[in-house]
Amino acid sequence: MTTNNSQSPFGEVLYAYTRAQAVADGFQVEVTKTAQEAGIRFPVFLTRTVYDAYVTVPPNVTGQDEAGRLWDIVWMLRFAIRRSRPACDRLPIALYVRNDNRAAKLIKLVASCGPLDMDDPQPAIIVMMPDED
Repeated sequence: MTTNNSQSPFGEVLYAYTRAQAVADGFQVEVTKTAQEAGIRFPVFLTRTVYDAYVTVPPNVTGQDEAGRLWDIVWMLRFAIRRSRPACDRLPIALYVRNDNRAAKLIKLVASCGPLDMDDPQPAIIVMMPDED
């Protein structure tokens, strides 16, 4: 069997879904500007699940706003990055979020760093639920 060096040993790509498509489709939300304000240099994205569950303020919840809730997630991401070990590919993030008018509850998220997109290898961070990939 002969193999052309310019081809992947795994064959032709059948389907690819880029980060740009995920953002355009609403499956990921870019929060890079807020992340930069917190001191994070890489582009940062949240999955739609994280954004809807912990950034969007539920109806009738008082004393909350999206900017503050987003800041809490990004700030705790920064904290997780600062205390991480080298070569760690998934970082746990924990913070308290109030989704009703009772006491805040501890939530756990995961951050992962990888290429920004298929054609752009610069690093980017995605914050997701622990069961998301």
